[in-house]
Amino acid sequence: MSKTPPRHPSAWALLLLLALAGPASGQGAADAAPSAKKPKATQKSRPAPRKAPAAKPAAAPAPAPASASAAPAAAASVPAVARPAASSAPREADYIVALVNSEPVTNQEVRARMARAQRQLSERGAPAPQAEALRQEILERLIAERAQLQYARETGLKVDAAALAQAELSIARQNQLATVAELHRRVEQDGIPVKDFQDDVRNQVLLARLREREIEPKLRVTDAEVDAFIREQTGATAAAIDLNLAMILVAVPEGSSAAELARLQARADEVARRARAGEDFAALALEFSDANNRGRDGGGLGLRPADRYPELFVRSVQRARVGDVVGPVKSEAGFHILKLLERKQNKDLPEVRIPQTHVRHILLRTGPAQSEQVARQRLADFKRRIEAGQANFEQLAREQSQDASAADGGDLGWAPPGQFVPEFEQAMNNLDPGQISEPVVSRFGVHLIRVDGRREQVLSSSEQRQLARNVLREKKAEEAFETWAREVRGRAYVEMREPPR
Repeated sequence: MSKTPPRHPSAWALLLLLALAGPASGQGAADAAPSAKKPKATQKSRPAPRKAPAAKPAAAPAPAPASASAAPAAAASVPAVARPAASSAPREADYIVALVNSEPVTNQEVRARMARAQRQLSERGAPAPQAEALRQEILERLIAERAQLQYARETGLKVDAAALAQAELSIARQNQLATVAELHRRVEQDGIPVKDFQDDVRNQVLLARLREREIEPKLRVTDAEVDAFIREQTGATAAAIDLNLAMILVAVPEGSSAAELARLQARADEVARRARAGEDFAALALEFSDANNRGRDGGGLGLRPADRYPELFVRSVQRARVGDVVGPVKSEAGFHILKLLERKQNKDLPEVRIPQTHVRHILLRTGPAQSEQVARQRLADFKRRIEAGQANFEQLAREQSQDASAADGGDLGWAPPGQFVPEFEQAMNNLDPGQISEPVVSRFGVHLIRVDGRREQVLSSSEQRQLARNVLREKKAEEAFETWAREVRGRAYVEMREPPR
């Protein structure tokens, strides 16, 4: 863990963050419910996973427990425990409703998921869809999930005992339960075998890791998209953005014939091609531009508010990155080749406040030289000594932590929501100032976490842009996952079965 800028921090505004976080695929009533009892079928069925709770943004750039490749943790991917809906109706015989690459989806699975979805919709005061429509949605969801789980296992993804234990601990805390043993008692009271519950949790963690591997590396958010998002959310005008453009004009005389127009367009296309190929833009401007100064200033138009440029220019470079060449674009004057030299946000953005947490940690990495169990025991001993007044957190961090923050006594600074990987962040959010966590497992090792304070902070323009970028990243992740999930579903062999007569 290093103190580098976050990978994809929280959201730009907290309410918006909450609104954006949703199911990873198939956003409908079928996603509404947590785990339920699996059917007692002759062939073992796999319960369906579910995405992270809406209140938690995706994993973020990580000054502390994260890296660019960090997988979402169970804490963010597992729902809370809920009691299955009671029913006085006679239990009908189970049967297979679909085969996914020879693995069955059973009628009891569909019915259990329907009951959970209907219960949660009722609790929200939302109208439930017609039973048959809900059944079809849930069946498709189960088929998609089955295909994803099979793909995950085929490609070598696994969930070890440590990750499962961390997930169960997170669920226990979400349900205000002190221990995992208490969670298991609650699950059994609800009529769910503990093994079935653990299988469900394991599958959910597996899907979270699959999403991280398949989707995260493909995401890209441009400066133009950030600009547009901020304008949309704040009502800021285009003038809130300053642009510096360079231009080469291939003029089109009034009354030009079609042949002359085609010749000039071909000339503009060739100049744009050479500029995109890396030739010096200023030299090309001097040679080819028909602008008033004949390109003697390298075609530079100067840094100015966006609303002082022609709308055509602003629109043309909206999605461009600094250094990109755009065009040619046609105006009444002729063909324009544009180069985006600079884009910056001015200081006219409205004030945005977010909560921040001051946090420290001690990291012990696990591997051949130190097992997870040993790391847990060592950190539990550190906590005991600190709370007994026999040791100092900062000093132990300097001496024992295997993180770049060790030199600073484990200090990770003030962090906005979503800055750390979910398992770390959830443990942090459960602490009061001055309180120390139990050992927390992540894929980077085992952490001992202490919260030193909480505050609200006014964001600078650059911070607003960073958080806006992360909201967009999460939105793109959802869209990318939907596309990928459809592809996985399309590659699977699916055989639908009729109910027995």
